[in-house]
Amino acid sequence: MKIYTVGGAVRDQLLGLPVKDHDHVVVGATPDDMLRRGFRPVGKDFPVFLHPKTQEEYALARTERKTAPGYRGFVFHTAPDVTLEDDLVRRDLTINAIAQAEDGSLTDPFGGIQDIENKIFRHVSDAFGEDPVRILRLARFAARFHTFTVAPATMELMRRMVQDGEVDALVAERVWQEVAKGLMEARPSRMLTVLHECGALARVMGEISISERLLQVVDHAAAQGHDLPVRFAVLMLHMSKDAIEQLSERLRVPNECRELAVMAARELDNINGTLALSAEAIVSLCERCDGLRKPQRFLQLLDAIACDVHAQDPVFPQSAWLQAMLAAVRGVDAGALAQACAQEPKRIPAVIHAARVEAVTNAISSTELP
Repeated sequence: MKIYTVGGAVRDQLLGLPVKDHDHVVVGATPDDMLRRGFRPVGKDFPVFLHPKTQEEYALARTERKTAPGYRGFVFHTAPDVTLEDDLVRRDLTINAIAQAEDGSLTDPFGGIQDIENKIFRHVSDAFGEDPVRILRLARFAARFHTFTVAPATMELMRRMVQDGEVDALVAERVWQEVAKGLMEARPSRMLTVLHECGALARVMGEISISERLLQVVDHAAAQGHDLPVRFAVLMLHMSKDAIEQLSERLRVPNECRELAVMAARELDNINGTLALSAEAIVSLCERCDGLRKPQRFLQLLDAIACDVHAQDPVFPQSAWLQAMLAAVRGVDAGALAQACAQEPKRIPAVIHAARVEAVTNAISSTELP
């Protein structure tokens, strides 16, 4: 039995980056061998085990054979005679097909070290074309390692995969999983451009229209360290409500992302013009956006629109202004007003709204316009 560290841990170590997770491949062993050593089985489709102390994953070396469309259409084979190179050849990119032995020596049968040095994404073999998820993964890697370029042969292979309909077999959850990870990388624009160049973007997120401004804005959201709902809202900002809902429904986007995206697209013009809004309009905006119950989401809304504005003007005074107005609205004691109107319950909403308008009126008169 021989144990090797493989994949991202080796790649990131060679890149001088922090190593977060370790994956291991075990050559020359059977499931019984692993059980005798105290490993706990967790794999459903093929033998994967958790180390009894570190809880890191150890997978038996395996080969795979394509049997049906999509990323689930594979049959896996494990046996003690499956070699390390047999296992590495099934991996997606050469930079992820490097193995490190327990003594620190490296096995690099496909030139991954050179591709790391040359900053190139290159597929290991034509088996890449059998799994459409690998297109999404490569695009996500492009967002992380944004100085890398895609080898021409690999881009051509991805284009053929799209043309052959492989991408159409992707399940929604997996698409969103990879897209969400890519949005959280340092340069999300690279994910979008790679998907666009190979034709996959039109298949998985056809509602998105690539432009230089969009690419600039999503990268700015990343540079600001915004969370996923804000980055998704920025990506959707200039789309219609129907298009956002359609994409979100198809990809099963989480509610917090979908709701913020719809709200930001709807309120874009109102917030950009907020310095000219009346007290009544500002209160209605705060109420409509549920800013009183969810002030944190209201801040996310402002962050998303600020990213969009930054493409033309780095100054966005509307944010601080609206935060001050929301504070005035939230300062109204709605409970006390409701109690005072207990005998006339139908008046309560109007009384509370009027008090909020008065509070914002006072705030406007005492707050200097930006």
